[in-house]
Amino acid sequence: MTSTAKRIALGLCLLFIFLLATISAQAQDGNATLSGTVTDSSGKAVANAKVSVKNVATGQSTDAVSDASGVYRVSSLPPGEYEVSASVDGAAANVAKVTLLSASQRLVNFSLVPAPNQSTGTSSENLPNAPSSSQTPPSTAPSLSDLGFSPAEVQADAKKQALLDKRTHMLKIHQRMGLITTIPLAASVITSFNAGGKSTSSASRDLHVALGSLTGDLYGITAYYAIRAPRVPGTETRGPIRLHKALAWVHGPGMILTPILGAMAFDQKNKGEKVHGIASAHGPVAIVTAGAFGAALLSVSMKF
Repeated sequence: MTSTAKRIALGLCLLFIFLLATISAQAQDGNATLSGTVTDSSGKAVANAKVSVKNVATGQSTDAVSDASGVYRVSSLPPGEYEVSASVDGAAANVAKVTLLSASQRLVNFSLVPAPNQSTGTSSENLPNAPSSSQTPPSTAPSLSDLGFSPAEVQADAKKQALLDKRTHMLKIHQRMGLITTIPLAASVITSFNAGGKSTSSASRDLHVALGSLTGDLYGITAYYAIRAPRVPGTETRGPIRLHKALAWVHGPGMILTPILGAMAFDQKNKGEKVHGIASAHGPVAIVTAGAFGAALLSVSMKF
């Protein structure tokens, strides 16, 4: 390998390490954020409402106050089970339970109702807008209703909501990594035209191999987050996502086979031989793989 090719390969390796560190930092960030809006029974924003976020496991509480628009926000929360309550003078406290995952963002809204007048003995039945025993708990987001679950199922099953949060987080990383992978993939395809001809230099082949290796590494990380993302029971794959998954059965095996055939072709060229045998399929397999990967990206970038 020439000194120029070595410098290029070193630069690509450093770029890969930087990207990997960035993605790993995002994936391992343990801070979650909880936010929402506090309103009264008429839907009007409630300012200066006290919102308390209690970690069920540790008992530690974090307090916040709603602003003039009724909005509150609590950040830097470790993952776990929480009891969230909102209260203000003249209104009954409202409590909700929520599960926070690593690096997740959850929305919990509160609707406060007038508190019973304890001093005069007024019962809740005589109060307008008084909460009943069957009062619906505060709504949370994101909701599972978009995936086919009824509101009752969403409110009753916190585990499914937690799975959805984790799946969303991991698939966001999968999406970012897929976009990043297209850069060395496209460069690898471009440099392939100067890596297989008769006048090919060893530097051209070394650059093509370095780009191919970087592509394979990034693709592996991309696939990891898609494979490890938890499935939400009872959901259906349809539309663009179905096509996206179907194309994975093309570019997935292709990403494994392409470097193997490439290594065989590389060895033959370095020996001064013409690429022959199964190694000659390296180019066509690589083109089909790149095409399927690009089509998979487009399938989730356009609505149809």
